[in-house]
Amino acid sequence: MSNSIETWKAWEGKVVDGKFPLREWLGGTDHSAVFVTESREAGSQKATIKLVPSTQGGNDAQLSRWAEAAKLSHPHLIQIFSYGRAEIDGTRFLYVVMEHADEHLAEVIPIRPLSADESLETLRPASEGLASLHQSGWVHGHIKPSNVLAVNNQLKLSADGLRRANERGNPRALDGYDAPEAAGGTLTPASDIWSLGMTLLAVLTQKEPRAQSSVHVPEGIAQPLLGIIQRCVLIDPDKRSSAKEIQRQLSPEAGRGEPRVLERTIAKKLATEDSAPARTKPWTLIAVVVVVLLLAGWLITKFAGHGSPAAISAGQPESSQPSAPAAASPHPSMSDVPFSQGAAARGSVLQRVMPDVSKGALRTITGRIKVGVEVAVDSSGNVSNAKLSPAGPSRYFSSRALEAGRQWKFKPPQANGQAVASNWRLLFEFGRGSTQVIPTELRP
Repeated sequence: MSNSIETWKAWEGKVVDGKFPLREWLGGTDHSAVFVTESREAGSQKATIKLVPSTQGGNDAQLSRWAEAAKLSHPHLIQIFSYGRAEIDGTRFLYVVMEHADEHLAEVIPIRPLSADESLETLRPASEGLASLHQSGWVHGHIKPSNVLAVNNQLKLSADGLRRANERGNPRALDGYDAPEAAGGTLTPASDIWSLGMTLLAVLTQKEPRAQSSVHVPEGIAQPLLGIIQRCVLIDPDKRSSAKEIQRQLSPEAGRGEPRVLERTIAKKLATEDSAPARTKPWTLIAVVVVVLLLAGWLITKFAGHGSPAAISAGQPESSQPSAPAAASPHPSMSDVPFSQGAAARGSVLQRVMPDVSKGALRTITGRIKVGVEVAVDSSGNVSNAKLSPAGPSRYFSSRALEAGRQWKFKPPQANGQAVASNWRLLFEFGRGSTQVIPTELRP
């Protein structure tokens, strides 16, 4: 039995089981519908309710699975609050009420690919959630971007479709995320691992996969992601990595773990030196004093009469009509721009152009993405050349920052009463709520 999507949508405003109002239609198919609702178990806060048509013989089994899944507790698993049977307009169905997610990973794919660092940030909690499920004798069965959810900036896996490992189900048509053996209806932890690998491949390449028995993994994917994906999509399920093995492969040195490793190395070195017998090191002390004096002199020279740059928020006035990107004509390199060593007055920013980034792209950000753009400015105040410095983790945001940087205008610095060329660095910081940029004059 199934309902048409039009029938499901018409139920907005109805109440399920006398206590769960259908506030807003979120989506669905002929075989299920998802709405925003409210849950007392969630403190009368926003929740999600999924409606599934009632079927002959399968109702008790599904309710039993939801009852067991509701007992699971893991920070990377969506919590189930309530479940049961209900009827609206003579149509009987099952329902499950769950923690409400702000968004899901499938919303990113049409906008941009994830960077390697972002993919690692996604993989860590996903593998933790899967490892917990598999250890408890469960399989997820539907790992794909739309079931990798964000709740208050915390990644969680959906929980309404969980099944016991090796539980026999009905044969079904495969989608691009299903393991080849899933066609028979029986799922195992290895099936989830295949789906996890296909999910990573989709968000890294920005391509939805198709059902297939073998997978080509592009060699350009960074390690350790390349090796992990290759082990996830092996044809033989017994040769695939387990969720625990994936966790072990995600070493602290990968991606953003490097600063923490450096901190631990420094701390260990200091602890070793502290435990060593005290010795007088006169030459070391003299060298430190000399370095400090030189550094202080350099800072005074660089920043005298030049206050620290202030962050420019996306909410401040910008140019109303950004000009077209710079034409592909030859520009002088940064090193070719002549600079005067005797500039008496520093330059300033006349026109700021913020990157043209969609709200959907900003919603995909966890934390902040930083992109540096170095621009060469001629004596008229126009940008003659621009380059990424550094590029940042995302090609999408880097290209938007570079395009915006080319359109900035400056008041050139003065040397002996004459306008001279200059060099600036624009540090763009993208976040969910705002985009900021910090301009710094590098030369003269």
